[in-house]
Amino acid sequence: MSTSVKKGNCGPRVPVDDAGESRAADGAGQPPPAAPRRRRPAEPAGNPRRSRTLWLVFLVAAAAIGWSLHGTGVDVASLAAGWEGAREIAVGLFPPDMDGDLLRSVGDAVIETLQISLAALFFGTVMGLLLAVLMAGNIGAPAWLASSARLIATVFRSVPELLWALVFVAMIGLGPAAGVYAISLHAAGLLAKLVSEQLEAVDPAPVEAMRLTGASRKATGVLAVIPQARNNIASLVLYQWECNIRSSAIVGFVGAGGIGQSLGISMRLFRYQELATLMIALLLLVIGVDQISRLLRRRMGAATR
Repeated sequence: MSTSVKKGNCGPRVPVDDAGESRAADGAGQPPPAAPRRRRPAEPAGNPRRSRTLWLVFLVAAAAIGWSLHGTGVDVASLAAGWEGAREIAVGLFPPDMDGDLLRSVGDAVIETLQISLAALFFGTVMGLLLAVLMAGNIGAPAWLASSARLIATVFRSVPELLWALVFVAMIGLGPAAGVYAISLHAAGLLAKLVSEQLEAVDPAPVEAMRLTGASRKATGVLAVIPQARNNIASLVLYQWECNIRSSAIVGFVGAGGIGQSLGISMRLFRYQELATLMIALLLLVIGVDQISRLLRRRMGAATR
């Protein structure tokens, strides 16, 4: 039996026999070719909806900034009007007072400021880490306990150190102890928020692996969550130490000890040369603490110069 190829008006060629019957594509013949794939339409170069959103955000931000500048009275004219007073203060700062008795009192104030910052760092870190562990979602603390810890941390950091210092000065009197308690509470609230976010940002794979093995919540947090975030936590604690130095200078204005108390006295008595000496001492103290922090972070593997 001979076969021929029959051409149709449309579709592929199909082999047929003399009787006009087509062969089945069951192995002897070839299956019909697959239908061509449809090409996806080319995506537009820019998303109009996204562009409109960006422009809207930009306009809202610009309006908010303009409203804030107008409401606070910030302009070049106000700076120019106060330039004369700023020049008098700047001239009065030089040369700094280098009297021997003053330098000894400044040294004592610097030591007291350092003691306040370290004591506040200790109490603030202990309280802050405890609150952070309770707040972190991947640790798995009970909901009521996590909510309570979050509320306490919010209260601690919402109240400024200066207001906490006024409260403790009224409670226990003037002195560095009031400054330690005031800075500790604010530092605890701030560290609780930042450390809890670092704990929640760790790689979830090791955490889930430990939970699948049947590990308890405490073991999972100690062995899988905290080790991943320990370097970042250490960096936050060291930065908080630097913040405590600056905060101790602020709370000293209300009698909470440290170099801030001497700064307040010098400013109220218009002793600008003495004020310059105190400012230099505070600057050197902050630079020293920053260098120590960088050294410790480098020891922990941070890429610092």
